[in-house]
Amino acid sequence: MVSCKNLNKAYRGQSGEVRSLDGLDLAVPAGEFLCVRGPSGCGKTTLLLTLGGMLRPTQGTVQINGREIYALSLRERAKFRATTVGFVFQMFHLVPYLTVLENVLAAAGGTNSPAAPHRAETLLAELGLSARLRHRPSELSAGERQRTALARALLNRPQLLLADEPTGNLDPQNAAEVFQHLKQFQRGGGTVVVVTHGATAEGLADRVLEMRAGRFVP
Repeated sequence: MVSCKNLNKAYRGQSGEVRSLDGLDLAVPAGEFLCVRGPSGCGKTTLLLTLGGMLRPTQGTVQINGREIYALSLRERAKFRATTVGFVFQMFHLVPYLTVLENVLAAAGGTNSPAAPHRAETLLAELGLSARLRHRPSELSAGERQRTALARALLNRPQLLLADEPTGNLDPQNAAEVFQHLKQFQRGGGTVVVVTHGATAEGLADRVLEMRAGRFVP
């Protein structure tokens, strides 16, 4: 599903170059649940954004389903990302003035798909949010916001789900529930990559990689 070779990402800092990814190689088979663990600042989020086509690496290649995503035009990459990759973020990134249902439907990207509303309502029902369709994010608990974000990520039936500290703002019970939904996505044939600084996902992941200073370590 995912193949990366010699990934490098460098930023210009006040004291010189900061290397967030440092010659990183990664292969993720289809259907795997991978956890990438490491301390804050080790490059986990940079890796996830690079895998998802949102942050071009300074050097190296990223292939998803055999396609080199950074060889695509911006428009082509955006379309590929919308139909193939789902994102779940720690801070939810919900639109505050939209309802739960409208936030999920925002992932349809103006396609006017007649199936999108039914798909959205079905997902929200599966995530226990049927009674919250008309509520806005400010009226939800943290766990409900994250489940709304998860429904949005799943709307377009992605093959790959990328989750950046998806339970960082949740209590243990809600965190466990979110990870169970990620596991369910995997059981349905999806591929999951989660980055975290904790150990919550270890019992569910097929593989755990440790990351330090832009590299995987033994």
